[in-house]
Amino acid sequence: MGDGFDLVQENTRHIAFHGSMSCKTGLDWSIIRSLAIFGDRPKSLAHAVCPDQLRMLRVLDLEDVTFLITQKDFDRIALLCHLKYLSIGYSSSIYSLPRSIGKLQGLQTLNMLRTYIAALPSEISKLQCLHTLRCIGQFPYDNFSLNHPMKCITNTICLPKVFTPLVSRDDRAKQIAELHMATKSCWSESFGVKVPKGIGKLRDLQVLEYVDIRRTSSRAIKELGQLSKLRKLGVITKGSTKEKCKILYAAIEKLSSLQSLYVNAALLSDIETLECLDSISSPPPLLRTLGLNGSLEEMPNWIEQLTHLKKFYLLGSKLKEGKTMLILGALPNLMVLYLYGNAYLGEKLVFKTGAFPNLRTLRIYELAQLREMRFEDGSSPLLEKIEISCCRLESGIIGIIHLPRLKEISLEYKSKVARLGQLEGEVNTHPNRPVLRMDSDRRDHDLGAEAEGSSIEVQTADPVPDAEGSVTVAVEATDPLPEQEGESSQSQVITLTTNDRSVTPYMAA
Repeated sequence: MGDGFDLVQENTRHIAFHGSMSCKTGLDWSIIRSLAIFGDRPKSLAHAVCPDQLRMLRVLDLEDVTFLITQKDFDRIALLCHLKYLSIGYSSSIYSLPRSIGKLQGLQTLNMLRTYIAALPSEISKLQCLHTLRCIGQFPYDNFSLNHPMKCITNTICLPKVFTPLVSRDDRAKQIAELHMATKSCWSESFGVKVPKGIGKLRDLQVLEYVDIRRTSSRAIKELGQLSKLRKLGVITKGSTKEKCKILYAAIEKLSSLQSLYVNAALLSDIETLECLDSISSPPPLLRTLGLNGSLEEMPNWIEQLTHLKKFYLLGSKLKEGKTMLILGALPNLMVLYLYGNAYLGEKLVFKTGAFPNLRTLRIYELAQLREMRFEDGSSPLLEKIEISCCRLESGIIGIIHLPRLKEISLEYKSKVARLGQLEGEVNTHPNRPVLRMDSDRRDHDLGAEAEGSSIEVQTADPVPDAEGSVTVAVEATDPLPEQEGESSQSQVITLTTNDRSVTPYMAA
């Protein structure tokens, strides 16, 4: 809808605003059924995001707005009594779900992304039609983090300044919202929310993200097991007691419809254990996506039972050599494997004959002790893509000739490989003609014929993008590249860099 767009009023039921647009002709808001806003606040809604006239609205999508949605805006949400879909994005200063939310009896989807909400009200249990409930809090704190006590004290002392003209309206709203979040959560460093007792009444709920287990009562955690239709669950266990974790995992065992599970026991560089996962004996049988962020050391035995698992994301797991690759390689339907932030502590990552029969994508990031990747004949017959970041492979990547479906190898941020010239030669002679991508100058990735033993420094468990934000762009070469000493003169790609690169860890797919 463009600036000053003429509307055919009688046919208008669904509106999408792009930017601060206005209508030349009058619009009967009472007949509008869906409203999506992208970018700036429309002039037609200058005074309120939820005007009284929108009482027949079914869909309200504010996920991609760039103007600030305030708590005052949101407190009027209960006026939209026919609402079925509500999505609030990153640009908000909302710190509380009003208790009147319980009046939205027809609400099916509630997305609250990067708001300052620390806890859900008990009235949420009245939304019997709710299918999707996503609440992701702001993290980390900008002004009141206990990890930066001096800044927190200074901002607290200077709080009266927030109410003066020296601070903009938007900054004032955000600081007040952050203070609300901090006090309500007791300065919890978590992007999850506390869910109330009665959550088990939402029997039609299919998606629930993200529950802060530490601040949620044991009774409410136990009620999660009553959500028999739940397909996707995300929980934050950092700071939780073993007793609460065991209650959680007992509840998860009852979720027979669960297909996606994400358990996070780590925030930034502070990684806690996931050892209580061993208490699970019968995992959800239909699980297809699993993300575990926290220390394991040994792979839980029940992982072997996940015969339907397609995507497995491991972060900070500290898994040892031995049965780790045996268990992973035996998963018959595994298609995507991510190993992030020292998820694996072995020096060799060996893909043995017959293992990983369905693997398509392998992504490794910041495995500080890894020195060698080896693919044996008959391993990973369907593997198409290998991505490597922040690793130093002093013994190189061996055996790609045994990967008949290979399409791409990406050497990304701070990835170094021994005998890169030999790898390039194997890529060039590979019958499937895969692409070798490098996100910077080839010399930055080459360790030479034989590298000295060393290690790279690991500062956090979270992926850290290049300071320049580079991204790989591969261009197929029509002419041979200049020959370099000891290397093939035929290369299948030229690598360039741009300034639009980011590395993002798994968030429950």
